[in-house]
Amino acid sequence: MADRSLNRDSAALDPSLWGHRWGFQDTKLFLHPDGSVEMTGERYNLCGYRMPYLVPFINRELGVEIDFASARPLTGAPRVTPAARNEDFLATLANAVRPDQFTADDPERLLHSHGQTTTEEVSRVLYEDLDRCVDLVVWPESEADCRAVVAAADTHDVCLIPFGGGTNVSSALLVPASEARMVISVDTRRMDRILQIDRANLTATVQAGITGGRLEHLLAKEGLTCGHEPDSSELSTLGGWIATNASGMKKNRYGNIEDLVENVTLVTPTGVVEQQYSSPRQSPGIQLQKALFGSEGNLGLVTKAVIHVHPLPEVKKYGSVIFADWPTGVSFMEALNRTGARPASIRLVDNLQFRLGQSLKAAPSGRAKVLKSRAEEILVTKIKKFDTHTMVAATIVYEGAAAEVAMQEKAVASTARRFGGLQGGSGNGERGYMLTYAIAYLRDFLADYYVIGETYETTVPWDRIHDVCAAVDRTAKSEHARLGFPGRPFTSPRLTQMYHSGVCLYFTHGLYHRGVEDGDAKFAEMERNIRTAIMDAGGSISHHHGVGKLRKHVVGRVASDESVAAVTALKQAVDPHNVFGIANNIFGA
Repeated sequence: MADRSLNRDSAALDPSLWGHRWGFQDTKLFLHPDGSVEMTGERYNLCGYRMPYLVPFINRELGVEIDFASARPLTGAPRVTPAARNEDFLATLANAVRPDQFTADDPERLLHSHGQTTTEEVSRVLYEDLDRCVDLVVWPESEADCRAVVAAADTHDVCLIPFGGGTNVSSALLVPASEARMVISVDTRRMDRILQIDRANLTATVQAGITGGRLEHLLAKEGLTCGHEPDSSELSTLGGWIATNASGMKKNRYGNIEDLVENVTLVTPTGVVEQQYSSPRQSPGIQLQKALFGSEGNLGLVTKAVIHVHPLPEVKKYGSVIFADWPTGVSFMEALNRTGARPASIRLVDNLQFRLGQSLKAAPSGRAKVLKSRAEEILVTKIKKFDTHTMVAATIVYEGAAAEVAMQEKAVASTARRFGGLQGGSGNGERGYMLTYAIAYLRDFLADYYVIGETYETTVPWDRIHDVCAAVDRTAKSEHARLGFPGRPFTSPRLTQMYHSGVCLYFTHGLYHRGVEDGDAKFAEMERNIRTAIMDAGGSISHHHGVGKLRKHVVGRVASDESVAAVTALKQAVDPHNVFGIANNIFGA
């Protein structure tokens, strides 16, 4: 049976995308007349049943009564800025690729002019207008196509913006306001093939435009997996993972993107950057390859990579453990990390996010289910004496050989007992991971009713976790009041990755803004202040989303002037005419 909750085998489903919104057209949330919510389609285990608890939970936690009878008006026909034309470039392009590999069609231009940042991109394109759109979209199908497009752009002075899955949440795809040249979006998703599988050494050479969903589907046919599963894995691409220095939820088993890639090929205006051969590890001196991770489209086009692959795991199962409160859960996570027996993925969700997951349940039906639900409630609240408004949960994915998984389960159970943990079962664990895939659809559903939401991720030392959580909560509340938003903010952390010296914290933040003048702009201001507060409290600029244009205001706190000068010199060496004028991170205004 396919694992729908993680969308491991969706090849038979309709791949059509919403476009400006997140995800697939067969999947959306809608409201029934009785106030229950349902997710359409059959892509996830959340689909096809009514959720009667979701709307009451949202109203209660936001401290408002959302008016679901009156939706936020959409832009009737989103404005697409007039296309600039560089006739010399267009003539050269027409001789280099087929006519069906490029278009100046307005809907395609608009689709390729933004990512998924809530206020700066999605809200703008749905409810207002973007300031500037790309002028042309090109779909290369090979590395030779990429070289031809880059050479033509360099010769004729046009700007290229690499485009993968369009899933970034850092405003990385916005056209720089100061860019006067013709701007081309280079969509790599037709470069979606596995070029070679080396079974002896368990590597694969893969074109960089392949999405995570397609990559896993093709590898599964060969009895293999890559194992890199960021939350966006259905839609994001291998090249995008490299460009943003991405992290996957099963990092404990398969590594982050920099761990599982052995070689990257980058096409630049001055030539091709790559290692002459792949190897597990080298010591050849300074390695330019490492600078490509997190390059965010500033240096060139990633065209292919050599990645690690693994036999499909013998066992895959879910688990969960419930703890009395967030500090206890954090202590459990740190203790488990010190044992070295980490499951493929283990995440700690706070009480708000735990209850959000519970609100996605169907109402129990039938005597047996009602009795089971009541028995679970008695065990948690009466026998264990957990407070339903402080308890938290660790949700777990076990993956590997049977003996390995058994060892990890034993380590989790014994460590959990030290901290008073209660085994929550596989169902709650699976539901926790389902929420990962539902949250973006939930964002888009609520956006139509004036609920705006965003996520913030950061790396934090173990001893600063509570400082950062407190700073986010405190800043969100004070800014909410200062800016005049109704109700109260929803701020919820989860601990998603563990390292030797720290963790990744991932915050979900939402609020209701109906009746607030310039609500999107005020939310964006609040967001900037929260990101600053995160860094003031000991968090990093980003764990895996990158900088893009969204975090430019704090990038100076990360890199020294000398570091900036060195990276600028690298840019000058590979792209002296700034063909890749995407202006992310330290580049541009």
